[in-house]
Amino acid sequence: MNEEKEEIPVEEIKELLKAVSTEIPTLVKSVIGSVFSEEAGRNMGKAAGAFYKELVDSGIPQDVAVKMTEKYMSVFTNLGELLKGIGKGKGFKGKESEVEKEIERRIKEKLAEKHGREEETE
Repeated sequence: MNEEKEEIPVEEIKELLKAVSTEIPTLVKSVIGSVFSEEAGRNMGKAAGAFYKELVDSGIPQDVAVKMTEKYMSVFTNLGELLKGIGKGKGFKGKESEVEKEIERRIKEKLAEKHGREEETE
């Protein structure tokens, strides 16, 4: 049984990785823009106020409700910081190029192995 596998040329993979590496930061910046817009800020403020009010109305002491509300808001802040870091390329940038190089190296090895075997059988 001789299965033929369709191989993707190294250059196509390289172009695909380049496209992904440029499109993802643009997408993240767009998300950040919508999360940190004036309207989003108003909505987060309303959400925090409603959360705090609900806690106090439920009998939670005010000092505890304040701490819980701060933690509630920190989720949004931490998410925003994470998105900002990704948008600026922090954290992933160095790893990304290492991964890209490793993928390219392995693909070249496999292609060399395949071509070496083909030459031996000819």
